[in-house]
Amino acid sequence: MPGRADALIAAPPEAGLTSAEAHRLARRHGPNELRPRRERHWIADLARRFRSPLVLILLAASLVSAFSGEAASFAIITAMVVLSVAIDFVQEHRAGRAAEALTRRVQVHASVLRDGRIVSLAVNRLVPGDVVRLAAGSVVPGDGRLIEAAGLHVNEALLTGEPFPVEKRPAAAHARADAAKDDLFMGTAVVSGTGTMRITRTGAQTEFGKIARALQAEPPPTSFERGLRTFGMLIMRLTAFMVLFVLLVNAALHRPLLDSFLFAIALAVGLTPELLPMVVSVTLTRGALRLAAEHVIVKRLAAIEGLGSMDVLCTDKTGTLTEARIRLERAVDVAGQDSAGALEMASLNAAFQAGIRTPLDEALLAGHDPERAPWKKLAEVPFDYERRRVSVLLQRDARRVLVVKGAPEELIRLSTRYAAAEGPAREWDEAARAGAERQLEALGEAGLRVLGVAHRDLEHDQPTARDERGLVLDGFVAFADPPKAGAAQALAALAQSGVAVKILTGDGVPVAQHLCASLGVPAGVALTGAQIERMDDLALAAKAESTVLFCRVNPAQKNRIVAALRARGHVVGFLGDGINDAPALHSADVSLSVDNAVDVAKEAADLILLKRDLGVVHRGVLEGRRTFVNIRKYVLMGTSSNFGNMFSMAGASVFLPFLPLLPTQILLNNLLYDISEIPIPLDAADASETARPQKWDTALIRNFMWVLGPVSSLFDFLTFYVLLAVLHADETLFRTGWFVESLATQVLVIFVIRTRGSPFASRPATALVAVSLAVLALAVALPFTPAAAPLGFVAPPPVFFGVLVVLVVSYLALAEVVKRAFYARFRRHP
Repeated sequence: MPGRADALIAAPPEAGLTSAEAHRLARRHGPNELRPRRERHWIADLARRFRSPLVLILLAASLVSAFSGEAASFAIITAMVVLSVAIDFVQEHRAGRAAEALTRRVQVHASVLRDGRIVSLAVNRLVPGDVVRLAAGSVVPGDGRLIEAAGLHVNEALLTGEPFPVEKRPAAAHARADAAKDDLFMGTAVVSGTGTMRITRTGAQTEFGKIARALQAEPPPTSFERGLRTFGMLIMRLTAFMVLFVLLVNAALHRPLLDSFLFAIALAVGLTPELLPMVVSVTLTRGALRLAAEHVIVKRLAAIEGLGSMDVLCTDKTGTLTEARIRLERAVDVAGQDSAGALEMASLNAAFQAGIRTPLDEALLAGHDPERAPWKKLAEVPFDYERRRVSVLLQRDARRVLVVKGAPEELIRLSTRYAAAEGPAREWDEAARAGAERQLEALGEAGLRVLGVAHRDLEHDQPTARDERGLVLDGFVAFADPPKAGAAQALAALAQSGVAVKILTGDGVPVAQHLCASLGVPAGVALTGAQIERMDDLALAAKAESTVLFCRVNPAQKNRIVAALRARGHVVGFLGDGINDAPALHSADVSLSVDNAVDVAKEAADLILLKRDLGVVHRGVLEGRRTFVNIRKYVLMGTSSNFGNMFSMAGASVFLPFLPLLPTQILLNNLLYDISEIPIPLDAADASETARPQKWDTALIRNFMWVLGPVSSLFDFLTFYVLLAVLHADETLFRTGWFVESLATQVLVIFVIRTRGSPFASRPATALVAVSLAVLALAVALPFTPAAAPLGFVAPPPVFFGVLVVLVVSYLALAEVVKRAFYARFRRHP
């Protein structure tokens, strides 16, 4: 029995849906998404965090403490769990809300007939039965049937793998044996023409949804995500070794099993950077918000790190390097004389073609709007990036004329005659052809973009690409597109920041070289699409690295260039806004588009620029690097300090007749240190850190931990000596003294590690200073408070604090020396 959606399919096109009908259908079918978001209740979201292995271990340890009468351990472990879970929950909740708000700003919309009028709705709000208007550049928002069309061609490569557009016609316009002609599928892209469709299936019920459901393929992890996973495995192995070592030592020394177990658990907690998920989430979200202030909308948070790692940016020139305020300069014949005929034919083609009107078409019609009334359009051969031309078949009285507009070199090749200034068209000869090529080159050297225009009479009314031969070349139309103000400075800034800009354009070599010269870009020898076509992937990879300018390239060649650069180890960004840019956007490490791009490009992009300006891209790159640097800061601080302290603790447990710190004291130490690091996402990054592309380097982190950790341990052992040999400390005083010294060195070394340069030259965030000093003050004051006895502390003698100052200052000075030596050596031996 047919459902409501089937009944709606049979309704007349002008009916559309009412808001009430759409609401009912939305409740039945859900949002138009491949994997609909399930709104989780906040309680379920909070409970999910308690499934973390680390949290479960902490909860188990707290229960053991409670049943064994260790009230202080129970309280501290519970506080640590609550703090960790609460911060992660609140920050992720805020991050999610912020990300959703930013994504909504660049959501793909469709023109839908609702309540008898056309409205723009987000694609995920569409339901079966909706009537949708399509135009060139649209993404088909669901599976459905075509109701009406004018020259509609759709790229279905997403489903079929076929690269050539497929013509679509309503059912009444073709035999039912060819029924697929009126079927449209979600995710496919309209290349040219216009149409109206009625949606029959949405979301997971579409053909694309079924494929996605069957594959359930997650996007490949970024280098940053892979680095975090590698780092996690490093910490896991180190933790397992340390815990087993401590348990074996304590068992050999016949110490109480419960105390040894809690001590080992506390060591594991102390070695683990528990707040890393929170720091990553907060830092990336703050980066997204700061980028939004710079007119960059982040659709995928991990792309921020990719922006910071990017060392090659591929971009078109129109609108990015030029003003995109194109004006018609002149129309000439092959001899360079002004040609009213060439202008008229080019204007007719622009006026009647159904594809996306390019800026060149708009400029052409603004300069000359032809008299359309005598002409009737019969058919069209739409533009594609293989032919690089568009043809329209027009009829005037009894004459049928195929008017062709496109790449001038191609039209010269396809023409057998050319229009003369006077008299009938003439046959080509060598002199005339050479003159036409010289004229074309002269226009290009003047920095003008050129289109060729040609025509031929045609007998039949269904032209194909095969009819674009035996043409009469009417001449050339030339356009000016001046360089964008600030483009030269932006290119220089990107180059200074270590980002090489590659220009990929469909224009000819002279035009592109003229632009590069005016912007001060050393373009060198250009690589053309024809040359790329003759290269294999290895040859292209070698050539692409040293080439700045790629001319007359089609979409497949753009994609090959991106892949070739990635194969050479580069992190490649691609900035594009057209249908032809979608493959390269998918292939790039970082894909950027603009707010007024076609839906296909916006859907494929990781980041959307609200201002098409390379200056915005440069500021985004710096913000991406700042975000990356702050995440790395936390990891370097946490691993080096934690490793040093936990190594000292494990070593001390071997020769001391008592545990160097009680499990509760280890956990409290770790809790206070974590609090001191919470403001790291707010910290600034040194200019030297954002000057070059940043990549995740687990080897650097591991080596930093091995080098700086022992420095911390050295001063821990000096502290042991002072406490035991000089102050003759008992167990309680020893633990108190080391707790204070350990926390003081961990907190203050933050200001050494947070910068590769001098700590006095790099200004930390005010919040980081305030919170760190507050934690230090609390650690010093804690032994003098009523909480001291339950925690196992005692007030140290005054002389201890004098020794503490000497030890801490000496430690910070040595840490600074070792840090600088480490970075100097690591730069030489990466």
